[in-house]
Amino acid sequence: MILVLAIAAFHETGTRAATVVLVLYAVKLGAPPAMVGVLASMFSLCPMLFAVQAGKLADRFGARWLIISACAIASAGMSAAYFAPGLPAFFIAAALIGLQSANCNVSLQNLVGQLSNAGNRTRNFSNYSLAGATSNLIGPLVAGYSIDHFGYEMSCVCVALMSLATLLITAIWRRLLPGGTRHDGATAGSIMETLAAPGVKRMLANSSLFNTSSNLYLFYMPVYMESIGLSASTIGIVLAVNAAAAMVVRLVLPRLISRFKEDKILAYAFYCGAAGLVLIPFFEGAVILGIISFVFGLSMGVCGPIVTMLMYTSSIKGRSGEGLGLKVTVNHFTKVVSPIVFGALGSAFGLSPMFWINAVMMGAGGTLSRARK
Repeated sequence: MILVLAIAAFHETGTRAATVVLVLYAVKLGAPPAMVGVLASMFSLCPMLFAVQAGKLADRFGARWLIISACAIASAGMSAAYFAPGLPAFFIAAALIGLQSANCNVSLQNLVGQLSNAGNRTRNFSNYSLAGATSNLIGPLVAGYSIDHFGYEMSCVCVALMSLATLLITAIWRRLLPGGTRHDGATAGSIMETLAAPGVKRMLANSSLFNTSSNLYLFYMPVYMESIGLSASTIGIVLAVNAAAAMVVRLVLPRLISRFKEDKILAYAFYCGAAGLVLIPFFEGAVILGIISFVFGLSMGVCGPIVTMLMYTSSIKGRSGEGLGLKVTVNHFTKVVSPIVFGALGSAFGLSPMFWINAVMMGAGGTLSRARK
């Protein structure tokens, strides 16, 4: 598990840093909110198209070469943003970072499930989410400080090196990772069989609401803070506070799950996140925005591991990678559509409606979680 957590930490750090760097770079070059929305959707295009196939490949052949190849592609994408700075290169880099995310996330989540049993599954998924939260803390800080001290071009190089670090770790210790089932018949079957498994459809709905809200926050919170005159370093700190909250709550999440039902915890986490989103447009001070970011981070820190764990346990035996890939596909379909819609709203009415509509979606997720028996 230690190797899986290390790979996850390096991968997520690079992904989060890339998101902040490319979005702020686009804003610096004068891209309007609608164009930023299209850029945001590019991060989700490849996961939407290829996550299920990545899950099937992980089930059959294991995660090793999927992760290695994805990191090489992502590093090439960020190098393109360095050598040919401009919106076309940013779109290419965002698409390739998204492809890396699809392959790595599905493979790593499936590895956590494979290396777990009923007695330690909750702890392992919490630790995996904690590694992601740590990366969410480090990634924006790396992006913000590298932009302020080295400029946008060298920030692209830093992100490319993070992907290469993930590649090297996986390549050196690849034999410690379990393989797939090769040509085992357990991996065969229709995607409709996976959808028909008990609890899968409801968890897909919860997961898409959670991930859409979380990513819209990460894309448009920096845009909002830049619009009110905050520096890149301050933006990175506020986003890091969000990740720190997720780290804190994931430390105690196994104990919370042992005392309360997952449905109840999930519902109140959604409601907590909705409240934070409603408040954002009413404040411009860095301190109060940091507090709101912390509250929203508590919510996100709870939703992620619970949804992933329940999706893994709901999937058909031997096809958990496919089930997790389906979750990623549905999540990113909403992420492709929602940034474009929200970006159009931002261009027409300003940033505030995006946060409020996002809050309504979080409230819907809470209601859906409470309704689950």
